[in-house]
Amino acid sequence: MSGEGTPDPLDPSAVTSHPDTPGARSALEPSGAGDALAATGVTVREAGDGDEVAGVRPRWVALPESAEEIAAVLRACAAHDLAAVATGGRTKLHWAARPERCDVLVDLGRMNRVLEHTPGDLVVRVQAGVTAEALASALAAENQELALDVPVPGTTVGGLLATGIAGPRGFRHGTARDLLIGITVVLADGTIARSGGKVVKNVAGYDLGKLFTGSYGTLGIIADATFRLRPLPAARAWVTASVGRPVTETVEPYVYEGETLDTTSTDVAAALRAMVPAITESPLEPSAVEVDWPDVDGPCTVAVLVEGSAAAERAKALSALMGGTAEVSEQPPPWWGRLPEPPRRAGSGPPAEGPEPAAPMAPSASPGTGPAGASDSGEILLEVRNIPSRLAGSFVGPFWAARAAGVRPAVRGSLAAQVLHVALPPGTEPGRVAAFTGELRAHLEDEGRVVVLCAPVEAARRLDRWGRVGALPLMRRVKERFDPGRRLSPGRFVGGI
Repeated sequence: MSGEGTPDPLDPSAVTSHPDTPGARSALEPSGAGDALAATGVTVREAGDGDEVAGVRPRWVALPESAEEIAAVLRACAAHDLAAVATGGRTKLHWAARPERCDVLVDLGRMNRVLEHTPGDLVVRVQAGVTAEALASALAAENQELALDVPVPGTTVGGLLATGIAGPRGFRHGTARDLLIGITVVLADGTIARSGGKVVKNVAGYDLGKLFTGSYGTLGIIADATFRLRPLPAARAWVTASVGRPVTETVEPYVYEGETLDTTSTDVAAALRAMVPAITESPLEPSAVEVDWPDVDGPCTVAVLVEGSAAAERAKALSALMGGTAEVSEQPPPWWGRLPEPPRRAGSGPPAEGPEPAAPMAPSASPGTGPAGASDSGEILLEVRNIPSRLAGSFVGPFWAARAAGVRPAVRGSLAAQVLHVALPPGTEPGRVAAFTGELRAHLEDEGRVVVLCAPVEAARRLDRWGRVGALPLMRRVKERFDPGRRLSPGRFVGGI
């Protein structure tokens, strides 16, 4: 680490304080930038297979172990105008847009410690490289939890905050942004800034936690985070119910200039229209209301989570609101808290004989989440945010967009928070991906938002990943304030930020 001494900046063999790291000795050629990175004392190696960021390969990979070491790397980057992108679990390197340039990949995998856990105060402070699974295990030993469900296995705390992704229980307990009470970040010039919690240095006028959540690493690198915890619930129960036809089509005659034509109107099924508000507004306090719709021409499953005292009794009472197919279980459905899994083979449209079954997948895996970030997996994933009062749009929108574009999406996510994820089969033609995205945005109009989280390069070229963002001028000013040299994940975020 940086406290173990500083290597001779002119000696390429002394590029790291961890000489046993594969590739470290030859990673930095004797150049100005290489010498500067060598002088930091941080482990650095040559970039290789699996280090690409949305298909862009960096020159070097730095592996800091503290906020101070991140700062040293970013100071070297600032001195030599090197662009840096941060990563942790490498599960979402293929998300967001391709960076304009990427010289240094800052890998936070070694920053994997729980820095402080105060059970009596229900507070934990962890480094950004701690995975959600490791944190859950550590907290469970004290009968506590961070009430977040991470839909991508292997996600780190830093990645969770940088992407702003949320799981089922965001409806009841809030998202990572809501549970975050303190954060340490390293800015583009190497400044270490802290906000909330035990403040050492703050950036006046900014709530860093809220600002950095969902910023995709374009404002700074998250070093550690402090969260509010809750006791583990005494019991949990799930209620599931199936709906055979989530979207109904009605054909009605229409007379035009003396000629009778058939018109088709589409609406969400009456069962769903009655069920979802009855559940979310119930005094039985469900923690999550999720839907799994593996093929928009087929049935869907609605699942509700109940936590805490008398969970089984409350679940049984909720089942009465969910119709005759409702069942109560102490175990979640196998798809719970995971991203949707589309059919493995792309097609031009729904099959005549019914939906093609999706290939089975282990509960601990999700599509396109391999250890190298799966930049070439062909994964196509969209996030749809709607307002709760427009439940119909969340079903009819994907249904009609699929018909118009001739694709077969799978839909999964929160009916309570109205945050859904939509996956298209890998290999779907780029033109159809763009058509589906455009049709879905048109159907949701101005009240909903569709973001393309990941798509193959050719498909991404044909569409606007982010859609219309009213706050874009303000976001650009914030980027200019925090990273005027555009060295942090340049071009990855909305509007080319």
